[in-house]
Amino acid sequence: MTDSVNPDSHPETSPHPASTHPYDDLTPDRVIDCVESVGLLSDARIFPLNSYENRVYQVGIDEAQPLIAKFYRPGRWSDEQIIEEHQFSLELAEAEIPVVAPLEFDGRTLMEAHGFRFALFPRRGGRQLELDNFDHLEQVGTMLGRIHAIGATKPFQHRRALTLQHFARDSRDFILAGDFLPRENIEAYETVTAHIIEQIAPLFDRDWTTLRLHGDCHTGNFLWRDETPWFVDLDDCIQGPAIQDIWMLISGNRAEQTAYLDAVVEGYETFYPFDPQQLQLVEPLRCLRQMHHAAWLARRWEDPAFPKAFPWFNSSRFWAEHILALREQMFALQEPPLTLGAI
Repeated sequence: MTDSVNPDSHPETSPHPASTHPYDDLTPDRVIDCVESVGLLSDARIFPLNSYENRVYQVGIDEAQPLIAKFYRPGRWSDEQIIEEHQFSLELAEAEIPVVAPLEFDGRTLMEAHGFRFALFPRRGGRQLELDNFDHLEQVGTMLGRIHAIGATKPFQHRRALTLQHFARDSRDFILAGDFLPRENIEAYETVTAHIIEQIAPLFDRDWTTLRLHGDCHTGNFLWRDETPWFVDLDDCIQGPAIQDIWMLISGNRAEQTAYLDAVVEGYETFYPFDPQQLQLVEPLRCLRQMHHAAWLARRWEDPAFPKAFPWFNSSRFWAEHILALREQMFALQEPPLTLGAI
């Protein structure tokens, strides 16, 4: 899978070397100080929201609606990568696509104070997307078609690309190099991940058409508001094949997946052509997500928030179940690719 962007630009430096973890320095008072550094006056009400990769807070603003303050994990993205994410969000918002885009202050969307980079967003309420609601799925497909039509106009220059190297090989190497796997699971993990990578590598060597994507279209990144799906959190926006933004919307048995896919594509093709050849990537992408998720938890395990939120991780049971899921995926790779049904 080739493109013109830097596929693995991902600095791992931190401006907080003296702290056990950089977020230890992000106290409530500091959150308020950062928000007020852009000229706002907080009413001192602060409420932490559910986020692990970054830290996100609802912050009360004097005589105005509360705002959402997102503090980027130090060392994860470069300034250029974050700004490119913001520019993509603003580009979509200007096209009247329902995305929650960052607010600008003196022409800037990325601010820095007390050693933390942060952005402010308007607060949006809503309910969870219903993936078994075909009307919801068709509307999501319509919005994805609009997003991809804009995403295809130019490539990312700084954001990461979806590569087998980063999501599979690097994830595997990190797990095997660390003290995570119980001794009795090491050989099984080595074997199943090696077989999966060998099986899917030829597909990722193909020259797929890539475009700018949301990158992480699971239900937690949608809000259903005013009978419209709102896209939130473009933190993982990426250069990759269009199917990356579609496959997580389809689940269940084969018949159910076909029906859900048909609903999404029905809306999608109103604004952007769907390439059915990319359906070959659905199960391989599921493999990549499973491997990358386990490595993500391992990479963040020193963050105190992670053992509290994911107490089941790094146990013998977790690794046994993870290896079993990977084996099931290895067999799923042998099945014929998903196809469109009635469309």
